[in-house]
Amino acid sequence: MSSQSASVWLVLVVALVAANLPFANERLFALIALRSGRKGLGLRFAELLVFYFLAGGVGLLFERRVGQIAAQGWEFYAVSGALFLVLAFPGFTWRYLIKHHRS
Repeated sequence: MSSQSASVWLVLVVALVAANLPFANERLFALIALRSGRKGLGLRFAELLVFYFLAGGVGLLFERRVGQIAAQGWEFYAVSGALFLVLAFPGFTWRYLIKHHRS
């Protein structure tokens, strides 16, 4: 497997983890405990937006390491944003669509 291919897979794994992280815990950015103890959907989407740009930054670092950074237009951000939302679907489903029994 080439270094470039490994970089692509690593960015995809980072994006998958980052997209599901807001739905996997009640901490802000998985680090900061909230006073209320619960995150609302709006805060989770705000985290999702921040994690989108962080995952994109990781991809940008790998692209810079491999060679010249390609220019991206609005189409790139529309497609990558939609992909990030699709990657977040398992976490959203687990948090909001599956009934959790509390003991």
